[in-house]
Amino acid sequence: MTRSPPLRELPPSYTPPARTAAPQILAGSLKAPLWLRAYFQGLLFSLGCGIQRHCGKVLFLGLLAFGALALGLRVAIIETNLEQLWVEVGSRVSQELHYTKEKLGEEAAYTSQMLIQTARQEGENILTPEALGLHLQAALTASKVQVSLYGKSWDLNKICYKSGVPLIENGMIERMIEKLFPCVILTPLDCFWEGAKLQGGSAYLPGRPDIQWTNLDPEQLLEELGPFASLEGFRELLDKAQVGQAYVGRPCLHPDDLHCPPSAPNHHSRQAPNVAHELSGGCHGFSHKFMHWQEELLLGGMARDPQGQLLRAEALQSTFLLMSPRQLYEHFRGDYQTHDIGWSEEQAGTVLQAWQRRFVQLAQEALPENASQQIHAFSSTTLDDILHAFSEVSAARVVGGYLLMLAYACVTMLRWDCAQSQGAVGLAGVLLVALAVASGLGLCALLGITFNAATTQERMGECLQRTGTSVVLTSINNMAAFLMAALVPIPALRAFSLQAAIVVGCTFVAVMLVFPAILSLDLRRRHCQRLDVLCCFSSPCSARVIQILPQELEDETVPVGIAHLTATVQAFTHCEASSQHVVTILPPQAHLVPPPSDPLGSEVFSPGGSTRDLLGQEEETRQKAACKSLPCARWNLAHFARYQFAPLLLQSHAKAIVLVLFGALLGLSLYGATLVQDGLALTDVVPRGTKEHAFLSAQLRYFSLYEVALVTQGGFDYAHSQRALFDLHQRFSSLKAVLPPPATQAPRTWLHYYRSWLQGIQAAFDQDWASGRITRHSYRNGSEDGALAYKLLIQTGDAQEPLDFSQLTTRKLVDREGLIPPELFYMGLTVWVSSDPLGLAASQANFYPPPPEWLHDKYDTTGENLRIPPAQPLEFAQFPFLLRGLQKTADFVEAIEGARAACAEAGQAGVHAYPSGSPFLFWEQYLGLRRCFLLAVCILLVCTFLVCALLLLNPWTAGLIVLVLAMMTVELFGIMGFLGIKLSAIPVVILVASVGIGVEFTVHMALGFLTTQGSRNLRAARALEHTFAPVTDGAISTLLGLLMLAGSHFDFIVRYFFAALTVLTLLGLLHGLVLLPVLLSILGPPPEVIQMYKESPEVLSPPAPQGGGLRWGASPSLSQSFARVTTSMTVAIHPPPLPGAYVHPASDEHPWSPATTSVPGDQVQPLGEKSS
Repeated sequence: MTRSPPLRELPPSYTPPARTAAPQILAGSLKAPLWLRAYFQGLLFSLGCGIQRHCGKVLFLGLLAFGALALGLRVAIIETNLEQLWVEVGSRVSQELHYTKEKLGEEAAYTSQMLIQTARQEGENILTPEALGLHLQAALTASKVQVSLYGKSWDLNKICYKSGVPLIENGMIERMIEKLFPCVILTPLDCFWEGAKLQGGSAYLPGRPDIQWTNLDPEQLLEELGPFASLEGFRELLDKAQVGQAYVGRPCLHPDDLHCPPSAPNHHSRQAPNVAHELSGGCHGFSHKFMHWQEELLLGGMARDPQGQLLRAEALQSTFLLMSPRQLYEHFRGDYQTHDIGWSEEQAGTVLQAWQRRFVQLAQEALPENASQQIHAFSSTTLDDILHAFSEVSAARVVGGYLLMLAYACVTMLRWDCAQSQGAVGLAGVLLVALAVASGLGLCALLGITFNAATTQERMGECLQRTGTSVVLTSINNMAAFLMAALVPIPALRAFSLQAAIVVGCTFVAVMLVFPAILSLDLRRRHCQRLDVLCCFSSPCSARVIQILPQELEDETVPVGIAHLTATVQAFTHCEASSQHVVTILPPQAHLVPPPSDPLGSEVFSPGGSTRDLLGQEEETRQKAACKSLPCARWNLAHFARYQFAPLLLQSHAKAIVLVLFGALLGLSLYGATLVQDGLALTDVVPRGTKEHAFLSAQLRYFSLYEVALVTQGGFDYAHSQRALFDLHQRFSSLKAVLPPPATQAPRTWLHYYRSWLQGIQAAFDQDWASGRITRHSYRNGSEDGALAYKLLIQTGDAQEPLDFSQLTTRKLVDREGLIPPELFYMGLTVWVSSDPLGLAASQANFYPPPPEWLHDKYDTTGENLRIPPAQPLEFAQFPFLLRGLQKTADFVEAIEGARAACAEAGQAGVHAYPSGSPFLFWEQYLGLRRCFLLAVCILLVCTFLVCALLLLNPWTAGLIVLVLAMMTVELFGIMGFLGIKLSAIPVVILVASVGIGVEFTVHMALGFLTTQGSRNLRAARALEHTFAPVTDGAISTLLGLLMLAGSHFDFIVRYFFAALTVLTLLGLLHGLVLLPVLLSILGPPPEVIQMYKESPEVLSPPAPQGGGLRWGASPSLSQSFARVTTSMTVAIHPPPLPGAYVHPASDEHPWSPATTSVPGDQVQPLGEKSS
């Protein structure tokens, strides 16, 4: 007895459950994987049937739900705050930032507006009077900016930051100082008298011209006012600050200026100053002691002689400091100038932004186009505007991208036969995806996640049954990919990853629930022979595919385990004009010839490459007489994959070439990975060719300076930890990146200023005591400083006995070791803060809690005036520093690591401290970015392996998928190195997401290979035929969507998004359709299904295949006509009836004739016979 031919292949992804036939069709150890997936496919089949029965309801409810979620976009918040975008949530930087804001508030003390001047001819020396004159012109134009808002005029003098305004008891002097006190402007012009022109304050005294800084000599003014007011304290304040003659004692840049004061050193000689000599060592504001601007703040591209003298420079920089919105609001709150406008902090912010924009505009236009110098201006508002522009959604590009995808989807689904065309389905699919994306983003907005840029129930069940597994698999992997990308601890990228995961989930729901409803409606349209898109109109008669059941087979001739066989023949329908009947005409047997030679001999099943093929094997329009289609009409991607691509790819020499080429690509990518640098500079984000980019480039090249602070917290005793604080400052100052102060200047910290001030008043007390002006019982004849020291020296810190006069000669305010007695520390802090406002402002201490105000009156000798309230124990203070030479991310990382090490060492001594500033906010992420990246990729690859292994129940296949995905990630990383893309949080997310996106290109191929039978080559070819068209369509549609990014004016978007995602798409296409089929053909797992038949005498072995092709042979026991009619056969465990098929029970079969077969709704007749 002969054995029936083994059935080699089932449709890819198609193994419906069949309880009665299972023992006969499953063999080996693969029963559980196949049955579990079959059970899952059965659930999907039931889901598809349910959707088909209620397609209208499902579509309506789905669109309603998605539309409601899309409305959530109305409450979407676009976050542009850099700290909220880039500071790692829950990190030490985040905790430190929270601590700083908790103690000091939300805002910085001031905002900076900068001017940078460079020569148009690169490398030209800029230290000339002419160049300084042009800088003065630009700075003066910028300083005179006025804006009118809320009915008021706002100029620089009203909104600038003023440091250390003293409190004077004399009302006239206090008002004059308030009007005259200069703005903080760091400029090289301060080395000259012209620096006074930038200060806009003025005061009026009877009998004198308006007092301005251009004509103000503070020493002469105090002498003139001395007889009329007691100004001794104010005089001492100016002496301590080393104000001297202020600006009028400095050389004039242009001595021929009529207003150049006689006190200027070069007024009489009329000689232009030596600019390089004057700028050597930096410049000073009106106070020589507290306002020293170092060279590095003013000059860029400096060159010196062997002795260290400044010779030349290539750039100048001036910085204007403005108040913060909160400070401006507080300054004018309750003022007569704002009482009638409902003054608020929001209005203050609007005033500052308007002034800054006008500042930048006028400064950039200050110099003529033909000037030898060029001005670059920038402000904090400019940066905010860039971020807003970067975050804006380009409606034109979004619409353009979707229009391209709509056109592509429509064109690929259109057919010459209007009734069989599915262009409307393509359009609806793209629009549904757009709605799903909008609903996903709307859901993200509702969840508070901010935004930092396819005629029957069985037919739809079959569709979901055959495609649902791969859709579920890819969707789960994509969601897992983006959720793993959320491990990157950067808020902006974490929000992006969560949004992407939610959007993928919404798209998955739309594809699994709503799109099948659309396909169901389209099937009804096709069944009713209506036009595509214009479905209200009927279509002319067109070619149809008729499924005919071969009913001549008896029960015993049907192999066990097969419910029925279907034969597909080609027929044509037309309308009889006389009877208005639809007549189906079958060709005579002579015309039923075997199909053309198949390079792979795969005639068992011809899998479809898209949804339209799943819903019915489409037949193109043919000429009636010839019954043959045009070659160009037969060609499609599936045809190309079957007849050209797969035979070529799966040849032995082609496999070897593919493996060698991909190995070379992997090796080249490993080299490229070594070229990837960390970092993301603002110059990478700002569009090239803009004025903002020119400024940032010049700043990065010439003035790579960053203001940072070393913050000391609470939790330790400052008074007893002075030595540890000095050591911490010394360790921090010794870091390579810290800009040291000039050798002639003491460190610029509050503890040094505080100690120096105490030593100064101690020296004054010692002089007064030695001269007898201060005695044990009186200090009225002593100096102001001597009286202050007297009051401090008698303090005991004891609430019961607060004063002890015997201590006047037995103690010092600063001991021999340079430390302040702990019992005097907080009382002395109160006195220093109240008596030395310029020193306090220069130290930038920002004490919290702030020491109490205490007014000193030398002539009040009551006990209350002698008692000094101690300041509360400090919980916040800071030492300011400048970091220099930070060009690359490695420089930032080195500085951050050094600062952290210094703080950790201080922590061992009991001092709690941390560094603060923009380098620590935005660059500390790079300390662990690569570790987070590797961790996320490894976790994702493991998750992908587990998901694929669980759903496919085949670790072998899952391992091959993960291998290809790992290669894709490495190659993408290496190509980023060749493209010059730096590693930051954004490329990390793309790299991590590439694993999930790569699943789209690989899992379909692997699943198709796993669910077919035959040799590895044949299964790989079948899988290619099944997946080539949808994978290619998906890649092309993705590239069309990305094409819109190529037109962005942000180079950052073009390089970091368009280029990276395009490379990722091309890599996925190559790996999914070239490398993976080759690997599967060599290393692929065995087939899951081995078809087994019961022995039957009626079913004989097939003849040997001819020409090397593998094809079904006809059984000799069957009629010859059946053998010639049956050109393809579909074997199913429990197949659904197809539309147009007339199924009879096996026990009640009627004779079947190949020449004329009745189909419901049609009249069928052999070709050549006249219709009745």
